[in-house]
Amino acid sequence: SGQVRGLCGTFNGDQRDEFTTPEGDVEPGVAAFANAFRAAGACPALGPGIPHPCDGFPGSRERAEAACAVLMGPAFQ
Repeated sequence: SGQVRGLCGTFNGDQRDEFTTPEGDVEPGVAAFANAFRAAGACPALGPGIPHPCDGFPGSRERAEAACAVLMGPAFQ
């Protein structure tokens, strides 16, 4: 706790600094935060709107919902 920073957040209990970039800036939105970690030329930059992950992978919604149901089930309570 309090020793990490990156795409997984800061894990310090303060949600206001979860989007801290490698440069130490705190971004207000997901797209700018994700773009700060993007390797130049490796993938396109995200725009202001984040695409829904199910839109890019048709048919995956059912598998994702089944996997989430396990995580939300009694085994993890």
